[in-house]
Amino acid sequence: MTSENKDIENVAIIGLGYVGLPTSIAFHDSGFRVTGLDVDVNVVEKLSRGISHLSDSTIGWDIPYQSSRWKITSDYEEAVKSSDMVVITVPTPTHEDKTPDLSFVEMAMDSTIKNVKSRSGTIVVLESTVFPGVTRMLAERSAKKYDLVMGEDFQLAYSPERVSPGDIGKSASQVARIVGSIDEKVGMMLAEVYGKITSGGCTYVGEIEVAEAAKMVENTQRDIDIAFVNELSKTLPSIGLDVMDVLKAARTKWNFHYHEPGIGVGGHCIPVDPYYYIELCRKSGTKSEISPVSRMINESMPIFAVEKIKDLLNGAKGKEVLVLGYSYKPGLGDSRETPVKIMIEELEKNGTRVMIWDPFVEDADFPEWCENIDNPIGTECDMVVLATAHDDCLSLDWVRILKNCRSGVVFDGRRALDRSEMERIGWKYHGIGV
Repeated sequence: MTSENKDIENVAIIGLGYVGLPTSIAFHDSGFRVTGLDVDVNVVEKLSRGISHLSDSTIGWDIPYQSSRWKITSDYEEAVKSSDMVVITVPTPTHEDKTPDLSFVEMAMDSTIKNVKSRSGTIVVLESTVFPGVTRMLAERSAKKYDLVMGEDFQLAYSPERVSPGDIGKSASQVARIVGSIDEKVGMMLAEVYGKITSGGCTYVGEIEVAEAAKMVENTQRDIDIAFVNELSKTLPSIGLDVMDVLKAARTKWNFHYHEPGIGVGGHCIPVDPYYYIELCRKSGTKSEISPVSRMINESMPIFAVEKIKDLLNGAKGKEVLVLGYSYKPGLGDSRETPVKIMIEELEKNGTRVMIWDPFVEDADFPEWCENIDNPIGTECDMVVLATAHDDCLSLDWVRILKNCRSGVVFDGRRALDRSEMERIGWKYHGIGV
């Protein structure tokens, strides 16, 4: 039976991280039988008991571990051979030199195709970020290795993940999806399948490479937009303008891309995906002019913030700074690629004692050298820095915090505090782009 006329009932999800786990739950909640696979046996053990291994507070308590349609394993053979559709959601990070690291997706693709039954028509879908051509290249390499024919023994597709953890309306069961496939009928059928797990619907866009490129372009464009705003936050104050006044004025135009400046961007997409675009340009014989500069600007923001903080402290050595927030995004405990880490490392190199508080980040997720505290209220310091705009940070008793801040200076690294209110209660307000 070929895949274009088979029903999809059994779905395997390879990789149960911040994308794979919510995707698994979305498939299960839509009526599919789901086998989740992760190579980390500790992850498998926890999920089998209904316990999330993720620090993201937006998921974890709806794991259907007692359902007859839910299974967790670390065995590829068990997961793949019993499934009509295999979805790969493993990380695609970068190496230290910022070149793409495809080792995780390469291993997952190879292990998946190795266990595909001949003539089964199993559909293999990659969701991880890659540059155009990678999905097909890896699948063809493994098919040749195991004497299988792509398009006959298995079908291949790409559907980029678009989950935004913690954002209302942007979960795995809500975001709009796209899918590209080597076969139009398979692609149209997959659009229907994905349409069952998300209220945002799914569109078939044609070739795999179109879908691959779309994912890469989405986050690279966002990185460029944020870089422009961060550059403005350095330029406009030099002529006496507050960047937020200018951005709010520009926002009144219908097509303005509004972003707020900050100490940097983090997470698994924006700091990483542009390097896949840069690599694509290199491989195609062209050169990206705009993306490397955007990366340079955004990666410079933690150091820029440190220089501002040092000026406000009249030197950093021997000073004590209370930093509020460590994760890369408000409302989450996810600290992947957080710019706060770079900022506090640089402060400590300059002789500053940094005390950090984040109610969402678990102790094990802080660097060992980091001095994380249990309560910011009553903590003596020379300055307070808002690094992550958690509601828990914004709603603190700022009057009480002021009593223990020797200089009375607050540095708003996210432009999230109400400046007039902070100044009304006695704070000396400073921040990015002020």
